[in-house]
Amino acid sequence: MSKTRKALVRALMGMALLVAVIYLANPRQLFAQLQQANPWWLLAGFVVAIASNAASAWRWRAMAQWLGAEMSAASGMRWYFQAVGLNVLLPGAVVGGDVYRAIALQKTGQTKAASNLSVILDRVSGLWMLCAIGGLGAFACAPALAPWVHMNESLFGASLLAITVLWVLLPCVLLRGVRRGWLKLPGTWLDPIRVAASSPDFVHQLLIQAASSAVVQLLSAAALACGAIALGVQLPLAVWTFAIAPVFLMAALPVSVGGWGTREAAAVAALAPFGVSAVLAVGVGLLYGVFALGQGALGALAFGLPSKSQD
Repeated sequence: MSKTRKALVRALMGMALLVAVIYLANPRQLFAQLQQANPWWLLAGFVVAIASNAASAWRWRAMAQWLGAEMSAASGMRWYFQAVGLNVLLPGAVVGGDVYRAIALQKTGQTKAASNLSVILDRVSGLWMLCAIGGLGAFACAPALAPWVHMNESLFGASLLAITVLWVLLPCVLLRGVRRGWLKLPGTWLDPIRVAASSPDFVHQLLIQAASSAVVQLLSAAALACGAIALGVQLPLAVWTFAIAPVFLMAALPVSVGGWGTREAAAVAALAPFGVSAVLAVGVGLLYGVFALGQGALGALAFGLPSKSQD
């Protein structure tokens, strides 16, 4: 099957899933709720979502520089927001834009290995912190979540906390292994990681990635919460720090376009334990998708559309 056909199939699958989710949630009630959304909270959510992606662009630039690939702050911001525009139009919520970022950086004369790894490890950094914050959020929400998985609350909370702590420590252990030589990385294309792990400012760079990823994910949780508040859903911050993990992970799956459908289905499942109706949960997911669409449009207006000749 050609790439075009595969993309078309994924687009149709995502559209079918989104239509099914909206239909099951009662489309008439859903659109009535969206029409009554508070515009000021919508604006706040949009601004916070932009701030989250701006922080993501800064994190990517820091990762690239750690790996030995140089880029200006302006170029990093431009490429990142152009990638956001591609992400809302292509299958999955991250893949297409990530490929563009790697190619754009490589065209400036940076090595292919450092360019590709800067994007891959930038995503790994975000995924690492997303799961860590999601785990801590789930721990804080243990009283509501434990009954849904048929587990004792204490056992559920203790298990989550232990897994989250191990998860947070994992990259530190792996990079120290590379640094001290007991963890061997195959292939010369991973040389930038070896150099980064051996750098004198190793701990400092690791803390930069951890802190910037935490800022990105907390801002994303805040944007999701703003959309919910616009619809009248009032929940503690801990709920949103938990919800971002399933919602964003499902949106990133390359089975739909821009995460449409998978994001809304995940929102329904993640918010059900807290008494949020399917109608409102789908609305929350849709609004976050609209925030992404808006950023893609603004990115195109501010920085131009990606082109083959662009550096």
